[in-house]
Amino acid sequence: MHIKQLFLASLAAALLGGCSPTYNWRDYTSSDGMFRVLFPAKPSTHTRSVDLGGIRVDMTMTAAEVEGNTFAVGTAVAPDAAMAQATLPAMRQALLRNIGAADTAAAPAPGAPLEVDATGKGNGGPVRLVGRFVAKGTRVYQVIVVGKPTAMKLEETRQFLSSFAPQ
Repeated sequence: MHIKQLFLASLAAALLGGCSPTYNWRDYTSSDGMFRVLFPAKPSTHTRSVDLGGIRVDMTMTAAEVEGNTFAVGTAVAPDAAMAQATLPAMRQALLRNIGAADTAAAPAPGAPLEVDATGKGNGGPVRLVGRFVAKGTRVYQVIVVGKPTAMKLEETRQFLSSFAPQ
């Protein structure tokens, strides 16, 4: 009887392990408590100095990758709220330039988030970039999903972008 129970327990563990979802959504709050978002996998974080339209800032990127798609939130602090708002187009342009995509979007309404949905090239093939850029006080945020156009799932992209909440 002991061997039968051990076999059933092993079989159950194998079945449960085989059912693990590719997208393992988890609620994430930044270490400084300035934003919350749902990541589809365990994210990692790194910080580096960047130029955002002539303003040098330290940008922290928190990102997770699933099935070749990168889900990322970038944050930085500008010297004042007006400068934070002014950096958003520069952030958007830099990402479009990275994938060689043209800027074809109309200017957003005042106070509305700046968005992007563009296709370009990266890593030897087509790449799609979907995201939004938001300023809240002196803090700026870029919330993006980047991946192969055929591999980006609309539902997961929407879930990630809509879950973002600056604090």
